[in-house]
Amino acid sequence: MTADGDRPAHRFDDVADAAARAYRRLPALSREAAPPAYAEARSTAQRINTTPDTVERDLVKLVLTLVELVRQLMERQALHRVDAGDLTEEQEERLGATLMILHDRMIELCAQYDLSLQDLNLDLGPLGTLLPPSD
Repeated sequence: MTADGDRPAHRFDDVADAAARAYRRLPALSREAAPPAYAEARSTAQRINTTPDTVERDLVKLVLTLVELVRQLMERQALHRVDAGDLTEEQEERLGATLMILHDRMIELCAQYDLSLQDLNLDLGPLGTLLPPSD
């Protein structure tokens, strides 16, 4: 219960109702009336070609993209732990070796499907790319 006697769940319902009313009042924009930034982003964004001949490669590309994203996140977390001094020297070496092996394996898998690590960096339109630029 809150100080004014309303339960928090009712407040969430009120906020959701207000958001729904505001959304209904927004004018619908056609693609032709969209701002130029939207049109520019749509023209540069890549699409996955899902023909029967390429579906396996496209699925592999999507899975490898997710694995690469997780690998990079793990690498950053490991660097933070090393910088914070949370790991012993042995743990640092084992973690570094594991990350290097994982990186090498990613390169091998990409080569097997005629991809590069840059191919895995999906363009998210106005948000930019999924993965940060390579070092």
